[in-house]
Amino acid sequence: MDQSYVQQGNGSMDASMEKPLSLKKLADQVIVITGASSGIGLATARMAAARGARLVLAARNEHALKILANELKNNGSSAIWVRADVGREEDVKHIAATAIKTFGGFDTWVNNAGVSIFGEAMDVSIEDMKRMYDTNFWGAVYGTRLAVQHYKSRGVPGAVINIGSLFGDRGTVIQSTYASSKFALHGFTESIRMELEKEHAPVSITLVHPGRIDTPYNEHARSYLKKQPAHYMSMIYPPQAVAEAILFAAEHPKRDMYVGSQAKMVAVLGRFLPRFMDKLMELTMYRTQHSDRPSKSKADSALYHPGYGLHERGTNKGWMRRNSYYVKMSKYPLASAAIAAFVGAALWAAVSPRQKD
Repeated sequence: MDQSYVQQGNGSMDASMEKPLSLKKLADQVIVITGASSGIGLATARMAAARGARLVLAARNEHALKILANELKNNGSSAIWVRADVGREEDVKHIAATAIKTFGGFDTWVNNAGVSIFGEAMDVSIEDMKRMYDTNFWGAVYGTRLAVQHYKSRGVPGAVINIGSLFGDRGTVIQSTYASSKFALHGFTESIRMELEKEHAPVSITLVHPGRIDTPYNEHARSYLKKQPAHYMSMIYPPQAVAEAILFAAEHPKRDMYVGSQAKMVAVLGRFLPRFMDKLMELTMYRTQHSDRPSKSKADSALYHPGYGLHERGTNKGWMRRNSYYVKMSKYPLASAAIAAFVGAALWAAVSPRQKD
């Protein structure tokens, strides 16, 4: 079930004292976004600001954060920035402390910061693997723990939104380190969600599963390949589709949000037809994760240093979607089920043989 519950008061865990968890409207929220200087984080910041949320923008690229905060302020929004490397727990604590000092607290924490490595598992150095885990896994763990402590201490419901990946549901070739870090994040998110539900904590935990998204993610990645990492010859979704899912989860307790039918299909087929997916991945993913141009050097990446900022889109080529209908259906599941049933019935009536008089 998507609906979470919170215990009222300090009494016993009596069922009569529970009520559905209610999150604030975006216009009444303070939202922390890590990895806010580009890609999904940048698109989410702009969309949230347009809907009236106050923002705490965090990333390593200080220059980009300053420009973004000024842009949002000039458009009438309230935004502050915090230079932070989420792989350092003290930096994540600084983000939370700044939000509390400036706004008195926060209502949604989005663990979005991430980076990838393109290269076969036996080629990638252990040092690079550990560094990527600092960002993709430990950064989200630090943020989740701080947010949970904050919501529990104030007794007002809040949301934690962790940005996973379709490759956190199903491993892939060439990005084994990235996939395994997202597997770890998915497992942590599911586990802490159950623990918090068991104690009726006032926290909504959502895991977002993006498909292949058109962001500078590939340009920021460390590459061990001869050709430049890219989403290539595949279905690619805009970062605004992920932002839409994130902001819906900020207002509505959701267990999971899949961005694109692609992400849901990979998860389902990977679970029920694992050997088929092995062969499909082997057949398609070697040639669809790089472009035709030479790769940047390993040093020219955002693994250890900030990447370039203020770009929502990347240099990917493929079937570019304008949005994700799967996200829109997930927002209105009952209406979507009714429409699907109606369409199915209409198709059945159209193709079924008519009974002769």
